[in-house]
Amino acid sequence: MNLLGEDNILEVKNLSVTFKENNNLAVNDVSFNLKNGETLAVVGESGCGKSVTCLSLGRLIDQDAISKIDGEILIKVDKNNYINTIKASERELRNLRSSKISYIFQEAATSLNPVFRIGDQISEAIRIDHKKHLSIEEEIIRLLNIVKIPEPHKKIHCYPHELSGGMQQRVMIAMSLACKPDILIADEPTTALDVTIQSQIISLLKDIKVQEEMSILIVTHNLGLVVDFADRVLVMYAGQIVETASVRKLFNAPMHPYTKALLNAVPTLRRGRVALKTIPGIVPSILKKEENCNFKDRCEVYNKLTSIDKLKCTTCKPPLIECASGHFVRCHFA
Repeated sequence: MNLLGEDNILEVKNLSVTFKENNNLAVNDVSFNLKNGETLAVVGESGCGKSVTCLSLGRLIDQDAISKIDGEILIKVDKNNYINTIKASERELRNLRSSKISYIFQEAATSLNPVFRIGDQISEAIRIDHKKHLSIEEEIIRLLNIVKIPEPHKKIHCYPHELSGGMQQRVMIAMSLACKPDILIADEPTTALDVTIQSQIISLLKDIKVQEEMSILIVTHNLGLVVDFADRVLVMYAGQIVETASVRKLFNAPMHPYTKALLNAVPTLRRGRVALKTIPGIVPSILKKEENCNFKDRCEVYNKLTSIDKLKCTTCKPPLIECASGHFVRCHFA
């Protein structure tokens, strides 16, 4: 029986991840879906649970570090079947990671093995799902052509340190495409790259998404990138989704105070010589298990409330509710 929506390739239901160290709840009751051919962006400050959520999808978190993982992560394997990765066997996960879900990690220089040539590293991924009518080298060159690396027949003999940061990231993308995954998860793929190279990488991902007919889940801090690349946005704070909507709705009419604060902190040419707004304080520690609004200590709206209204924020955890069609917000005063 298929529990996934007809257009969904991925559904996450009530995902919670607790680490053994101090019983840390890093992800708290997160639910979302990813549609066929959709690009979904996950944004938020460092420490909000974005990467832990994404790594959980393919069960890539060190299992010895986790004390508990709850919920369901359903990935469509064909028209009528799905796999719940939380309950999947190691064999099922190996097949899933090669053909259904693939990752691009941040900072390619630390993800590529410095002692192996890039051709050898890409070939390792290709051998998992090798097509008999192509030689391994032909397939490597085909992938390097897809990611627009010049002179691929020469580059396959290079070591990672012989390539620029942008070229290393293209190699990582080529490796992730080796088995033609249905879902590509890009965890801050433009980190440590200059603005020009960032633009090239995002343009490349947009082209590949169309060519390879895949869905993309991208984790980023760059809200400008989200506007240009994504279809829908999840805003995460303190391990929870605080707002989700289409890109147009979220940027035109943000409802959560945290989302508004993030957008106000983005520099624009129209502002002129005006100091950038910042969000006071820091993301609360995941050691704090408060049953109230996690954002209240940094919230401009909370500071303007009456004492009676503040009680709601301090004593009651806000639910994620649909405030407009397809626009969900976790705030008592949205």
